[in-house]
Parts: sequence; C-alpha cells; structure tokens
Amino acid sequence: MRTRVAIAFTGPSGSGKTTLVEKVAKALIETRKVAIVKNDPKDKAQFDVAGKDSYRFFQTGAEVVVTSPTRTTYFSHREKRLDEIVSMVNDFDILLVEGLKTLPLPRIAIFRGGIDESYFPCSEAIAVDDTVDLAAYDIPENIDILDLNDLDAILAWIDNNAKAI
Repeated sequence: MRTRVAIAFTGPSGSGKTTLVEKVAKALIETRKVAIVKNDPKDKAQFDVAGKDSYRFFQTGAEVVVTSPTRTTYFSHREKRLDEIVSMVNDFDILLVEGLKTLPLPRIAIFRGGIDESYFPCSEAIAVDDTVDLAAYDIPENIDILDLNDLDAILAWIDNNAKAI
C-alpha cells in the first residue's frame, strides 16, 4: 500500500487560503494524485441548481451520486469525518485540507495584513506576505515562517512536513 500524506491550511477569512491551496494543487498535480477537502463552517456553499434532477433528488433527503464520463459528484446530508472522506476518495497521494483546524495535521496558517496569534497553537508554519510586519509579533520558535509568494519554499515545507494518513 502506498503512503498517502496530508497537510492542512488555515487562516482568517480573506487571507488567501483558497488561492494558496489552488497554487499548491496545480503544482503537485503534475507528479501526484491530489485530493482537496474544504471546510464550509457556515454551510454557505452551493453545488446544485434548483429544478435540476440532482437538486430534486437531494431535496428528498437521500444521499445522491451524480456520475458522468468526466466526473462523479456525491451530495450528502451527513457530516463526514476525515477518515470517512479519505476512504471515499481513496485514490490520492496527497490530501490538502482547507480549514478544520481541530484535525491533528501539520498546518500552515496564512496571513495578510496582520497575524492572528490565536492560530499559533494549531500551526506548524505561517505563510505571510510583505503586508505583515513580523517584528510586531512574538512568533514561537517552533513555528516556521514562509513567504506566501514563494511557492517552491512552501512546496518544500509540505514535502518535509506532510503527515502520513
């Protein structure tokens, strides 16, 4: 069985989490199978169109799978634990998780403009751009500091720190 690894990204709304995960995924997909889990803590995401068959099926309360030659989409009314999601997706080399800061995964916290120090206890690294004055913060020594705009350094950190799952 091959080794699958995971890394997580966290940070305040608007910090650039999605942009960074997208850049990392595009770089990694060239040589690895990538899966992404995105947390939607406010349940705002919309994935289906009212009136379409799949939307109507989902409104019944059933679990719904829509399959086509180019994709499979699973609509569930139940929250899934990470191990359940991993089992469903199954065929990947690296899992990128956006959010879910309670999961015990190595984590990069992303900040622009300022740092929210409440993220320090759940982060192994922070990625910041030049809008952050690092001298204004007491960053713990065990937290690596990454340049948000240096994708190669971020990818190297991920390779060195991703956790086998």
